[in-house]
Amino acid sequence: MAVSMATTTLFSTSTITLRPQLQSRFAFPAVPSTLRVAPLRTLTLATISQPSTGGKVRGIMKPRKVSPEMAAIVGVPEISRTQALKYIWAYIKENNLQDPENKKLIRCDEKLKKIFAGKDEVGMLEIAGLISPHFLK
Repeated sequence: MAVSMATTTLFSTSTITLRPQLQSRFAFPAVPSTLRVAPLRTLTLATISQPSTGGKVRGIMKPRKVSPEMAAIVGVPEISRTQALKYIWAYIKENNLQDPENKKLIRCDEKLKKIFAGKDEVGMLEIAGLISPHFLK
């Protein structure tokens, strides 16, 4: 016979089932009501972080003008490398372009082929190198 114990708000969606013999060994401590758990979020364009506004921006964080092909995916004419990579990954995930068997490979659609030198398939470690020519000086 199993006894089901619902835990407090920390684990509100889950229940833990213990045999009566083990129930006394594993006591669940009370969770303070002030403790809150952040809900999980899925990656969308709305959840992509924006660069901080403090200090002088240098290197890969510095916004640069991008080619029209890159602007078609990221949606802006000027962006930093890190933000561009986030937008590209969001585009890949939204359009299910990762190979289901090998998640390290990206199957390019027409927009990505323009950025990734016309390749049909790209490894995820190649992406940073392939987008470099699209950042204009």
